Amino acid sequence: MASPTSKIFYVASALVVALAIFIGVFLFATGQFSSAKPVGGPFKLTDDNGQPVSDATFKGEPYLIYFGYTHCPDVCPTTLFELSEVMKALGKDADRTAVLFVTIDPKRDTAAVMKDYLSNFDHHLMGATGDPKTVRAVEKEFNVFAQKVPAKDGDYSMNHSSEIYLMDKQGQFVEAFNLKRKPKVSAAELRQYM
Repeated sequence: MASPTSKIFYVASALVVALAIFIGVFLFATGQFSSAKPVGGPFKLTDDNGQPVSDATFKGEPYLIYFGYTHCPDVCPTTLFELSEVMKALGKDADRTAVLFVTIDPKRDTAAVMKDYLSNFDHHLMGATGDPKTVRAVEKEFNVFAQKVPAKDGDYSMNHSSEIYLMDKQGQFVEAFNLKRKPKVSAAELRQYM
């Protein structure tokens, strides 16, 4: 039989555990506690004209940011085409926003290469590159997965995540932008943040 002191200890321990669980659930449910790393952050890169571009470049306007590379065989050009269609659907409002295409392959994607590549898409799309260390830091800020995959011929491709990040006027992440709908619907959502 347990002593009265042991019973008090067990009851007190159970109450402390229950209180800790309650507080944890409450903080999680109210959004005050999250283990997820925030998306985005300050960055400084070089645009496709060889000029500095940073998160401050877009202050005061919403923008979309997409990570990919110019040698991508299918996903990147398709995504950039779809983003171009959204810009066209915005009409004059496209001048109040931007799309930033950040390379995950800075070794091959110089500013000049990106400028030439992006000439195939809407002129509101801007390329961004930098030295590998800087690009990796930006990928980390946006939780981007990028991995070099060597080919037999000595060439390589890149495996990468393909989220499109919607950033608001203050440069804060809003959500992963959905392109799986008509361009005018995507454009209407983007217009809400202008």
